This record gives sequence, C-alpha cells and structure tokens, in this order.
Amino acid sequence: METGDPRNSVPPGRSGPFFGFVGAIGVVALAVSAGPLVALADRWSELPAAFWTMAALAVACDARPFVPPGRRQTSAVFPSTCFTFAILLGWGFGPAVAVQAVAVAVSGLRLGYAPWRTGFNAAQYACALAAAYAVTRIGPGELFDGGRLHWTDVAAVGGATVAWFVVNYGLVSSAVRLRFGDRWWPSVRSGLAYELLATGSLLLLAPVLVAAARASAALIPLVLVPLFAVYRMARLSAEREQLADVDPLTGLPNRKALLTEVAEQVHLHGDRAARGAPDAHLALLLLDLDRFKHVNDALGHAVGDRLLVEVSARLMGAVSGGDMVARLGGDEFAIVVPRLTDIDQARERADRVVAALAEPVPLDGLPLDVGGAIGIALYPDHGEDFATLMRHADVAMYDAKHRNDTVAVYAPESDHNSAERLSLLADLRRVLESGPSAQGGETVGVRGGDGAALQPALPVRADRPARNQRPARDGGRGRSGDGPNRWLRRRRDRAEERHDDDLIERILTGADPIRSRAARAGGTAAVVAPLVVGGGDADAETARGTDAGHDVEAGTGHDAQAAVSTGAPGVIGPTADGSTTAEPDDQAAHPGEITMYYQPQIAIATGEVVGVEALLRWRHPRRGMVDPGELIQVAEQSAVMRLLTRRVVDDVVEQLAKWSAAGLTLRAALNVSVRDLHTGEIADQIADRLARYGVPPERLQVEITEGALMADPRRVLASITQLHRIGVGIALDDFGTGYSSLQHLRRLPLSEVKVDRSFVLGMAEDPDDAAIVRSMIELAGALGLRVVAEGVEDERTWRLLHAAGCDVAQGWFHARPMPAEDLVAWLSRYRPVRPAEAGSRSGPASEGESKASS
Repeated sequence: METGDPRNSVPPGRSGPFFGFVGAIGVVALAVSAGPLVALADRWSELPAAFWTMAALAVACDARPFVPPGRRQTSAVFPSTCFTFAILLGWGFGPAVAVQAVAVAVSGLRLGYAPWRTGFNAAQYACALAAAYAVTRIGPGELFDGGRLHWTDVAAVGGATVAWFVVNYGLVSSAVRLRFGDRWWPSVRSGLAYELLATGSLLLLAPVLVAAARASAALIPLVLVPLFAVYRMARLSAEREQLADVDPLTGLPNRKALLTEVAEQVHLHGDRAARGAPDAHLALLLLDLDRFKHVNDALGHAVGDRLLVEVSARLMGAVSGGDMVARLGGDEFAIVVPRLTDIDQARERADRVVAALAEPVPLDGLPLDVGGAIGIALYPDHGEDFATLMRHADVAMYDAKHRNDTVAVYAPESDHNSAERLSLLADLRRVLESGPSAQGGETVGVRGGDGAALQPALPVRADRPARNQRPARDGGRGRSGDGPNRWLRRRRDRAEERHDDDLIERILTGADPIRSRAARAGGTAAVVAPLVVGGGDADAETARGTDAGHDVEAGTGHDAQAAVSTGAPGVIGPTADGSTTAEPDDQAAHPGEITMYYQPQIAIATGEVVGVEALLRWRHPRRGMVDPGELIQVAEQSAVMRLLTRRVVDDVVEQLAKWSAAGLTLRAALNVSVRDLHTGEIADQIADRLARYGVPPERLQVEITEGALMADPRRVLASITQLHRIGVGIALDDFGTGYSSLQHLRRLPLSEVKVDRSFVLGMAEDPDDAAIVRSMIELAGALGLRVVAEGVEDERTWRLLHAAGCDVAQGWFHARPMPAEDLVAWLSRYRPVRPAEAGSRSGPASEGESKASS
C-alpha cells in the first residue's frame, strides 16, 4: 500500500541506480564523519551551555517543521539548518553532524519518512556540512578570533554557506533525477528560488547565533523571536496567495488553483504509471450549466449568484474526498478525479454529478432547473498536461451539448480545432488565394449568354481596399496618422511591407480572392490552368472507396461528400488538352487545387438533361481527395468560408458563360452554407457575378438544406427572398431529413425540392422508403414544386420514380460527377431514353460509359 508521500517508494525500473546512489552517499558520509564523531566522545563535557541550547532548539524545531500553505511536505523548511550550521562555525564538524543526525531522525519520524529516506537526508546533510567545514578551514586562524569578526571571517562564512547549499542541493537534485527520470529538471528548477530564499536565510542567520553565543547563552533563545516573526509573515503571505486561488462567491478553488492541482496530480499519476499501478488515470470533468443566462436575465444576478452557491454545494456533495471541485467563472465548473482505473469510473462520477443536479433548486419559492453538460478528458489517454486536458474536456462538453446529451468523453473526431484541421484550414486559404487566373486579369475567349464579350475583372490596386472592406472613417482621405487607431494602422502597414513570414503574409493578403487574382495577374505569378482529377475512365477511380450513390453535392453545402481518389501521387491528372500536370516537388508548399465537378440532372419523363449540380473537389498533396463535408465543417467556423463561397460562385457562373458561348444551355445548381445565408452577402455576390459574366439568373439555382433553414429562419428567409427577386431558383436540399414544416414550404419562394438519397437508395427494396418518397413527391406536386430525386443508381428505382411522378433524377444510373471538359464530351454522346422506351436496355448510359454499380 502506498504511503502518504509518494517519494517513499521507487519505481521498479529505477530502484537499482537510485538505491546505488543513496548507498554511495551514505558511505561517503560515514567516511567523512566517522573520525570527528569518534573524537567527539571525549569532548561532550567540554561543550558549553550555548552548544546544548542550540542542539535542543534544533531538535525541537525540526519536530514541527514549517510547511508553507498550499505546498507539499517535501517543501517543508527545517529550522535545524540554522542551528547546526552555527554549531559548525562555533564548535566544529563533529558536534554539528551529531546534532543534525538527531534532528533528521526526529523530523523523519514526525513526517512518516521511509527509513532509507531518513538515512539519505542525514547523509546529504553530513556531506554538506563537511564541504562547509572544509571551506572554513581554508581561511587563516579561527573564526571570531579575539571576539571580533574580520573580513576574512566574512569571506569564509560566505564560502561555507555557498558550499553547504551547492552540495546539499546538488545531492538532492541528483537523487530526484534518478528517482523521476526525464521529469526531474522542471521540479528542481521550480524549487530552486524557494530553496534559496528559505534555506539561504537560515544559513545566513547562523553567524548571528555564533556572535550571540560568544556573548551569552541566554541570548540564543531570543533568536526564536525573529524566526517566529518570519514564520508568521511567511504564513500570512502564503495565506494571502491562497486567497487568490479561491473563488470569492462559492469558496471553491478557482482556475489558478485548478491548474496547480492538475499539474501536481499529473506528476503523481505519472509516478503511479511508472510503477505499473492500476489507478494511474486522472479525469478532468468540465461542467457547463444549461439556461443559466435565462436565470440572470429573468430573475437578476443576485438570484443567479445564489443559484451558483447551491450548485457548488451539490457538486461538493456528489464527489469523493479526494476529488477537487473548482469554479472557472460564470456557470462553468471543473472536477478533478484522481486515481481511476478506466474511463468507466470517470463516467460513473459524471453520472453522480448529473443526478445531483437533476432535482430543481428552490429559490424564493420558484423551482429552477440546473441541468448541464459534462465533458470528460482522461490522463494520459487524452492529454498529459493541464492545457491539453482542459481543451479536450471543453471539446467533449460542447460535443455533449451538440448531441443534447449530459455526458461525453473526448473523441478526436469531435475536435474540429485540432492541429490537423487547423493545418487543413491554412492549406484551404492558400489554395483559395492561389486559384486559377487569366493572363492580364481578363477572361480570355469567353462570351456571355448574349454573345457579348465578358467584362474583365477590374484590377484592384495594392493601395486600395477591396470592395467588401469597410471605408475609412476619414471620408476616404486615407490619412493613417489620424484617428484613435492610427497606431494599429501603422503596425498593419509595416506588417504589409515585411513579408518574411509566409503565414503572416497569407493572413494579411487573404481578405479577397479577387484582389489576390488581380495581383497575380500583374505578372507576379504564372497562369495556373484549371486542373481536373482524371477524366473518362478515371471517374471509376474517383468513385472507389465510396458507397454507391453517395457522391453528393459539394458546392459549399455543409453535408457535401467527395469520392476517394486513388490516382498516382505524382500526377494530378489530365488537363483540357490531354497533357498531365505533375505536382510540385515541394508538396508542403503547394496546397493542391480546387476544381468543380458537375453531375447531370435528367428529366425522367423525356430523358433530357435539364441541368447539372456543381460538386466541389479538392485534391490535397498529402491527404489526397479531401472530403468536402470535413472541408465545409472546418471552413464554416472561420472567415475562409466566405472565400470558398466566392470561389465556387465565380467558377460556376464562369463555367455557365463558357457553356453558353459553346451553345450549351444548362442550369447549374450549387449549395450555400448556413454562414453564407446568415451574412446576407450571398445575394449581392451572385448578382454581381451574373451581371459580370452576362449569365441569365434563371440559369443558376441555389440549394439550401433544411438544417440551414431551421438555424435562423428569419435571416435565411431574407437572403433567399433577395435571391428569388434576382431571378435565381431556390431548391430545398435533403428534403425529409430535417425539421421543415408545411408552413415553411408554403412561405419560402421555392422552385424545387430534392428528395434525400437516404430514402431513394432503399425504395426499391424497402416499402416504407418507397411510401415516404411517394408521399414527398405528392406533397411537392400539390405545392407546385419540381421534385428531384438524388441517389438514383439502378433501373428499377428509375422506373419507380417515374411511376410516382418524380420530375428529375440525379445519380450514377445516368452519370457520375465529372469535370466540365468531360461533361461536354459526355453530352455529345448521350442519347435521351424514356422509361417507356427503355425496353431491354440496361438504362440510359451512353455508349462508352459503363453504368455505375452499387
């Protein structure tokens, strides 16, 4: 069973070297002390009363050493150091070693030290006293010769003090290194300042004791008065510091105290893990109360404070004696649970907390519900320091809130701000800023839908703000020296002039992709041709690793998915002219390329191609094809989402203009994210691009999901109403999977609903799915909306949709997503097939294209 102090035991793997060192120090101590101790037998009667007074005080003081509040017993201060060092200066090495050994034995017994530890402490003090005594013997004559203190005596005492401290602290540090291995230096370094102040003060007080003893032994006990005063001042200072670790409202430890406790517990649990103990896990539970803001707003902060006090009391009653409950601020609490064997014990403790908060809190006759969400991070599985454990517990807590659950354990897949995702976000910004641009800032060889040449994108001067930036408060005069923020503007100007840090440069210049393209068009960068990932038969490779029918819309929609590419790592794929484009040698410096794929939408009754849906594809140089679902999830949490939407809108509208110039009249659909709809800028962006490229608004359709609609119906309705006024079609995507009501369908200016593939894929085998799809089609038809079925992968589903009255089909049964260049070739080969005319044909796949299999 483990003793109170973990340093009483040694990990099995380190016991040999450690005890070898302890034994060697013991042998050295005996060697240097044996002679003086033997000679001391004849001197006992000669020692004066001052010596016996100091010896008695040394033993008595060490029986109750000073332990500063908030520190472990290993940081205790032993006053015997002062008295034994004074005995060394006044009566020599032998008496000092003898008294120090007795004081160490008493303190070791009092503090519960293991025998080997008490023996090592006595040996280290003997070696330190021997080194100090050797220094005093270097000087001329005896100390205090003639009752006066000469400058040589001061130098000898100073040198002896330094020698005592260096030897003593050096031996302790060496023992700590052998005991704790790689973790020795942080503890040694953190304790050095404390030891210099505490032990150094005691050592420097020794000459005062010697001077007092020369005058009269009765003066020696008076030294206890300043010692007690110092002790009281140190305790008051420590108590004041301790108050800084307490939350004044609840009396619980605060964040600072929590940090100290977790750091200490991590240290101790590392020891347990090194010894192979089963209870070597530490849990950090983070609790966030639900609806606490409502209490403050409705009943006032005074009631909210009383509620927090009651919650604190319940938390203290729900935990065990060794646990620590802390208030981090507001309605956030943390619980440290030590000595666990597995995550199940941490869950059990969290369930106890949830049960304690389940009952309403009665305040002024009003029962208040105080439920909350708890996130759990476990040491060492989820982190080995306070910052990591705290962040992961916070991630788990928000994961629990997102799932409407009460308890969640940290999972890496829930960490949307991990280092990997932050790196992905940085690469996404880079690829958006390094997108394709035309030479000289013009769109070469492209005419709008009316046959007129397209207007080139206006170049943006480097000293001129982008269109979407807020104008200066000085009325456009650009006087950076005026106004309260002139210092910030000067800092920013200097940062723009110095581009030695590539990351900072990207952040400073990444506000507008149009500005970036115009700057590159000025001759600073070569023209980058649009890259595609494969073509023709390469579509089959694009589909590998993805379930049939799951190649869904990417656009900038939050639920977009991408197929997994298996292309060669050195080649991105063929360009429009058939040549291959190799990846740069420095993959870390090149973020890859974003391209748009297009999947045809077929009118079921006639077999004609009535439109396409734009799908986002990003081939990363290290990760391959990035899942657009993950990409959007990361981008939506930052301003990069705005850049991504601009890129998608630019590319899709420009592609519509190219197709129009080539004589192809197609409608293209793209997804927009919740963030796009909430900002309200999407309508202005689309209107600007449609006018710039001369594309009729009815050629573009925007798809929104039910989740985006329900997130903030008022703002979403304002954005899509503005799009509807422009003439852009609005489609409700993933219909049937969200929370849309008939009221929303009636109020929204929709032109189309898309039945989610999760129903379409199973309707040929599951009667329930078939019934749901038929009901959706009938409902949409009654409201005058066009119905598009996603995930159509076989002929039977195609025919069932035709019989149910579905208007448009989209899926691998007709065509896989493909680059724009391949779509033109596919359209030239495609022959419309109606369900009634299909006969024995396997489906409407054109010549040279194999039908997708599930």
